[in-house]
Amino acid sequence: MKAHLTLLAASLLLAACSNPAPRPDSGLQPPAAWQSPNNAEAAHGNRQWWTHFGSPELDRLIEQARLGSYDLAAAVARVRQAQASATIAGAPLLPEVKAGLNGNRQRLLHGKGYSQLDVNPNNRSLDYYDAELSASYEIDFWGGKQAARDSAVFGVQASEFERATVELTLQSGVANSYTQTLSLREQARIAELNLANAQNVLHLVQTRYDAGSATALELAQQKSLVAERQRTLPRVHQQAREALITLAALLGQPVQGLALSPQPFEQLQWPEIASGVPSELLRRRPDIASAEARLAAAQADVTVARAAMLPKVTLTASLGTGADMASDLLRTTFYNLSSGLVAPVFNNGRLSAERDKATARQQELLETYRGAIINGFADVEKALTSIRGLDEQRQWQTEELIQAQTAFDIAQSRYQAGAEDLLTVLQTQRTLYAAQDMNVQLRLSRLQASIALYKALGGGWQVI
Repeated sequence: MKAHLTLLAASLLLAACSNPAPRPDSGLQPPAAWQSPNNAEAAHGNRQWWTHFGSPELDRLIEQARLGSYDLAAAVARVRQAQASATIAGAPLLPEVKAGLNGNRQRLLHGKGYSQLDVNPNNRSLDYYDAELSASYEIDFWGGKQAARDSAVFGVQASEFERATVELTLQSGVANSYTQTLSLREQARIAELNLANAQNVLHLVQTRYDAGSATALELAQQKSLVAERQRTLPRVHQQAREALITLAALLGQPVQGLALSPQPFEQLQWPEIASGVPSELLRRRPDIASAEARLAAAQADVTVARAAMLPKVTLTASLGTGADMASDLLRTTFYNLSSGLVAPVFNNGRLSAERDKATARQQELLETYRGAIINGFADVEKALTSIRGLDEQRQWQTEELIQAQTAFDIAQSRYQAGAEDLLTVLQTQRTLYAAQDMNVQLRLSRLQASIALYKALGGGWQVI
């Protein structure tokens, strides 16, 4: 008995002192710096990145989404599932202890009985009671149990990182939908102003036509432009409503319950964002951390599959008691110690196939991990390139807008004085509207490029 207990204690000590599985290596070397232009001197402050856009309502909406999103709630539930799975996987590292209490009554109903029965015609009934406390433990010689626990722990980490990915995607989705909603409202306002301008010009053309100084062709052309502006308004209003519906869905509520304050679109600002260096990205993006954790779990699964091909040693100890009367149950006690060795002999290749499957899964997740890293680098490069290109476009578009407004004012005044034809006025009207609309679109694109860069950098998330 002493030898058995010593072996059991040693096995438990080995299980408790085993080291966790090492983190996997992607084999990729990050570049030293980003190729796209970036502001390396900007201060890091991405923990609540959405607060840098100057919109208290956006702050409120993101907090509301965090509390109301069903996708995020589902991700949290998946984390709890993974935690429970880790507890299940770690249970075999310690002995399993069971307790049992049984009561048995045997009675001869008919006949004389037979040799296997403990009763006979002279003693037709028998009561028997027993209690047992047993413990069993499989020695983890090959590390399979520990590896199974490690795999489950890495699974918990991956689930937590995936929850962070869902939260980051939700935050950026709310920010994009909110900025798009405000931009479409601004586009609708500009369309309404341009419709009013077109109607004013139409009134002028109608007056000149009635006086005989304008032709029917000029009147029809201006009426066509007014109809074009009227046609544009329903389309912009429809897009604005669709953006609001998308935003409400992200918040986990019907659109009927969503009301936004009338914040002007031009009040939204974009901050300077610190992009850091590429090597930092591996610890700043939760999706990359999740891919790494899944790969680490797959490596542990290979160890589990290999251990299943080797012999297993099981130790069992039990302490019990039995009696014919319940009152005498504790007067007679006994113990039982046993050990067993089980080794696979023939399984038609099942265990080796399980090992091959785990190895192939590990290779698959290694390539997925590498892909997540490369895609992360690409996301940052594209966001930085977009920001640089949009800033250059906006610089020239501002001048375009100023000149378009000047040209329209001059053409309208000259037409009213009879020094210019209507065709010039029509062209300057269309040019001005296109410039105003493009100004809003470029501003939206610039805001969303900053949101995309925050998301590409992992927001404010960092692995601990």
